[in-house]
Amino acid sequence: MRGVSKHIFSGLKVIDCATVIAAPAAAMVLADFGADVIKIEQPGEGDMLRLLSHIPTTPNAGNDWFWQMDGRNKRSLAVDLKAAEGLAILHELVVQADVFITNHPYPVRESLGLTFDDLKKLNPGLIYASLTAYGEKGPERNRKGFDQLAYWARSGLMDLMRERGTRPTQGLPGMGDHPTGIALYAGIVTALLHRERTGEGGMVQTSLLANGLWSASGIAQGALAGGDMPAYREANRSSSAMFRVYRTRDDRWLQFNMVRNEELLSLTFAAMEALHLLTDERFASLELMWLNRQALGDEIQAIIGRKTADEWMTLFGSHNLPVNKVAIVEEVVSDEQIKANGMAVPPIDDDVDVPWIINHPIQISSVPQVGPRRAPGLGEHGAQILAELGYTDKEISDLRNRGVIEWPG
Repeated sequence: MRGVSKHIFSGLKVIDCATVIAAPAAAMVLADFGADVIKIEQPGEGDMLRLLSHIPTTPNAGNDWFWQMDGRNKRSLAVDLKAAEGLAILHELVVQADVFITNHPYPVRESLGLTFDDLKKLNPGLIYASLTAYGEKGPERNRKGFDQLAYWARSGLMDLMRERGTRPTQGLPGMGDHPTGIALYAGIVTALLHRERTGEGGMVQTSLLANGLWSASGIAQGALAGGDMPAYREANRSSSAMFRVYRTRDDRWLQFNMVRNEELLSLTFAAMEALHLLTDERFASLELMWLNRQALGDEIQAIIGRKTADEWMTLFGSHNLPVNKVAIVEEVVSDEQIKANGMAVPPIDDDVDVPWIINHPIQISSVPQVGPRRAPGLGEHGAQILAELGYTDKEISDLRNRGVIEWPG
């Protein structure tokens, strides 16, 4: 891990033997910091991640923006792991690898001989990073799952994040996958540091359910601690006035939920020219504001509806109040705060037809990133990778002719 290379993970060999978002996203972060990431894909189909830019639940931009975001900075090897020769190629890569990342269901890993116990025999120093939907043990160990099932629904988040009396809302594509990918990356880096100090490889594990539960822990821990959940749900049946969102004259919404003490309340009412609310007998104390929260919220809504969101934001900003406008995702295109902080960056390859690519949230002043470079075509680097393993041109051509490996052209 140490050295004089420009990137901290230059020379680190990573096998991305995973599909769709969370586990490949962890590999992408390693690649962003210089690791040589080889993505293993099925010939003919490749990773379903390649298709996510073109499904009805994502915006159609006429390009493969999802693949460019999460597949960047990798090399692709399309190899049939059901063929003995294909599996042998993967084993050869494992012998040389530092990190092996997979999210294949356990029945698939066991049938192919790709469990941690299998691969550590080939490479005792290997860091084996396992992502599952519901965890490594227990009755749901072998269940298949995606982030909307395991992270969003199974964890309880889907139930908690809704207005009382409304139906649960479906999650966004990758909503749980991307933070879970960062958790998996953190585990890999921790294991690499341990290996650097001790020489010992090991298994890293996390799950979509674990990360969903972690996201819900501000409430879920209360349940585990024996909290009175019926009372909690009843108390939150109607939000406090400051926990409501308010519609402005131009049909935007404002959020006030960090206005939580008497000083900030007084400043907020002063900015709204609504100090009369503080003398209203219904709202004369914080306790009365809570008891009469619906009426207080209705009074605030009547006031907020008189101005546009930008007018209110200018006014609240002049009082240094923690009020925010609820953004709409289309505004990310012109959001200078996002671009100024490298949260979205332009690709460095001219042939990428996506002008800006969202960055992962890990930035370190002393650790430069790669790219983002163009995500690979299916099997694009197959011949190159096999040549590095010592295969001759004839052997490579033969494997291709028999469909064991594939590359474009």
